[in-house]
Amino acid sequence: MQQNLMTIGMLAGGLGLFMLAVTMITDGLKTAAGHTLRGLLAKSTRSPIRGIITGTGITAIVQSSSAVTVATIGFVNAGLLTMYQALGIIYGSNIGTTMTGWLVAIMGFNIKVETFALPLIGIGMLLHLTGGESRRKYLGLALAGFGLFFIGIDVLKEAFEGMAAAIDLNKFTVDGLTGVFLFFGIGFLMTVLTQSSSAAIAITLTAATGGMLGLYAAAAMVIGANVGTTSTAAFAVIGATSSAKRVAAAHVIFNFVTGLVALFTLPILFLIVKTTSELFGLEEIPAVTLALFHTVFNILGVLIMWPMTGRLAHFLEARFVTQEETEGRARYLDKTVAVSPMLALNALALELSRIASITRRMALEALSTDSKPGKRFKSDYIVVKKLSTAVAEFITHLGKGLLSGDVAEQLAKVLRAEQHFLACADQAMLVVKAQSELELLEDEKLAAELSHFRAEVVSLLNMANPDEKDFSILECENQLQQVQNIYDDVKKALLLAGAELRIPVQGMIDILEQNSRIRRMARQMIKAMTLLNELNVVSEVQMPETENSELEKSS
Repeated sequence: MQQNLMTIGMLAGGLGLFMLAVTMITDGLKTAAGHTLRGLLAKSTRSPIRGIITGTGITAIVQSSSAVTVATIGFVNAGLLTMYQALGIIYGSNIGTTMTGWLVAIMGFNIKVETFALPLIGIGMLLHLTGGESRRKYLGLALAGFGLFFIGIDVLKEAFEGMAAAIDLNKFTVDGLTGVFLFFGIGFLMTVLTQSSSAAIAITLTAATGGMLGLYAAAAMVIGANVGTTSTAAFAVIGATSSAKRVAAAHVIFNFVTGLVALFTLPILFLIVKTTSELFGLEEIPAVTLALFHTVFNILGVLIMWPMTGRLAHFLEARFVTQEETEGRARYLDKTVAVSPMLALNALALELSRIASITRRMALEALSTDSKPGKRFKSDYIVVKKLSTAVAEFITHLGKGLLSGDVAEQLAKVLRAEQHFLACADQAMLVVKAQSELELLEDEKLAAELSHFRAEVVSLLNMANPDEKDFSILECENQLQQVQNIYDDVKKALLLAGAELRIPVQGMIDILEQNSRIRRMARQMIKAMTLLNELNVVSEVQMPETENSELEKSS
């Protein structure tokens, strides 16, 4: 009984040391070389093959495919990587994660751990304690982590050897395909529970070396662990962006396809492993065989998925599409209209009208006193930014050709209008952010004047809509002057109230700043609409009858 408790304690302690070590290695190396690794990830992924090499190398260094996957998600979100490029990193990270098995196999069983693990911990902690906030501190943490890594493996090895001697393994052996799927499920479950495929694989390799598992059973567990690691990505993207979900889906698809192929070709894979072992003169011990098996089936997975990379990227880009992504795609800007300056101006005017409708919707929602802006508000801001970028890029493409002076002048107006719309959207965001921090005014007269100011701005925004039959840019400019006059009156009233201490001075300042944002928001809208109106006249644009009105009504 006492021996059993000691064995269980050794198992728990070994696993704890191992997971602590992996955390220290990952955190230490990510912090010490974070900018370098991120830069390498961004620059070395122009093609899938370079992405595979980069993903393999970085994952092998930081000992965490999850960390590399999260970084990849960030780059895809930022637009620095396409889905096609990200797939290469996903493939490579799965190959790189096999380094854990090789560390266990090569270092954990053939060398006396004490001769190098304890010095690593000592030197590492010395660097960590004396490093201040420099890279040396975090390199020391990683170094100490490597020392703990091998001690943890050594403890697990002893525990499994004790269990093998005390337990009749024949009672738990399951033969055939049923046994393969049983051990696959155990490996999968171990990874889901520990949220670390490295831990599950380390346990599997040490159990096989200690005589607890046969090679086929251990191989099935390694495959299960490889598939189970997708749970980390799946949990991480709950409620995340579409790009994050696509990268996670790529991870899941790759690992499941690779795992299924490996399960149904186990005899063939072991034949390949045996041939490779003989070719390189590798020692025939379970840990080395399993580490090589892990590497072989992941490389096989890359070879299987490689021809389908383009189709997989296209498939994923069509999934998890949000409304903001749909609206954020330019509808009128393409190569067919770029061949003619007048067609291009017409397309730009139509796209600017879309931006105007969405920006106006944002501004009106920012001024709403009935309720807080919903999720659509932030989505609209992202759409405006995407469409503004699309307009700017299209004009850059046009600028590479020969343009007349008149066309160049109109393009300049388009750029100015696009910037005014973007500035209006920025001010709307600031208005919403500051609104929740404003204190309610107890002075009823001041509150009424503020309400009147906002109502006039709302009236102006509603007037600045070309879809309305009585739209007139001149009327909009007159209303803007009316808004300016009311703004000046409210400003005087607020300053007087602050001087007479009828309202707190800080509260007065906050309201003045908020009113200024609202005024700037209105002015940017009218400046943009003036330019758009001029562009519509020059290009003789015929606006779609229903599109913009539908944008205004949608929520």
